[in-house]
Amino acid sequence: MRLIVGLGNPGRRYRRTRHNTGWEVLEALAGTHGISIATEEGWAQVGRGAIGGRRVMLARPETYVNVSGTAVADLRRRHRVPLEHLMVIVDDLDLPVGAVRVREKGSHGGHNGLRSIIESLGTTAFARVRVGIGRPAAGEDPAEYVLQRPTAEERVLLDEAVALAAEGVGLWVTEGLDAAMRLCNPKRGSEG
Repeated sequence: MRLIVGLGNPGRRYRRTRHNTGWEVLEALAGTHGISIATEEGWAQVGRGAIGGRRVMLARPETYVNVSGTAVADLRRRHRVPLEHLMVIVDDLDLPVGAVRVREKGSHGGHNGLRSIIESLGTTAFARVRVGIGRPAAGEDPAEYVLQRPTAEERVLLDEAVALAAEGVGLWVTEGLDAAMRLCNPKRGSEG
C-alpha cells in the first residue's frame, strides 16, 4: 500500500490558505480517483482506495503542519508502510508560486512540517512533492504569509499547480518516481 500525506492545518480558518496547499493536492487526487477522506485514524483523517489498481491510503494529518510527524509516523507504523511507499505533499516558500517539484528525498529546507516528519521518522529518505507558494514581500513575516489566502492571480497559478501535483502523485503510484519527476519537474535549461 502507498501512503500519501498532504500537509495542512485543520479548521475553516485555514481553508485555502497557502500552508494548506498539500491538503488541496490530496483532495484533488481523492476527487479524481473517487476516494473519500473521512475516516479518523490516529491523528489523521484518511481515505482508502486504489489508483491504477494499486492500493493507496490518502492522509490529512489533523495535528497542524508543524507537528505532522506524529501522525505520519503513527500511520506508517500501523500499516507497515515502507519508506519507498511514502509520499508527502507540502507548500514551499522557496519555489515560485505555482512551481511543482518532485524529489526522492532531501532536507526539510526550512519547512517545519517536513522537519517534524524527518524527526519522527529518523530519516530524510522519503519522496515529497513541493508546490511553490512564493516568498512574502520584504518585511512581511513568513509565518503570517503562509497562513493567508493567495491573491486572485496566485490562486490561478496554485490551482494549476495543484492539478499538476495531483497528476504527478498518481503517476508515482502507477509508474514510479521517475515518471512523476518527468511530468512535474522543469526540464533542464527551461527555468529562467
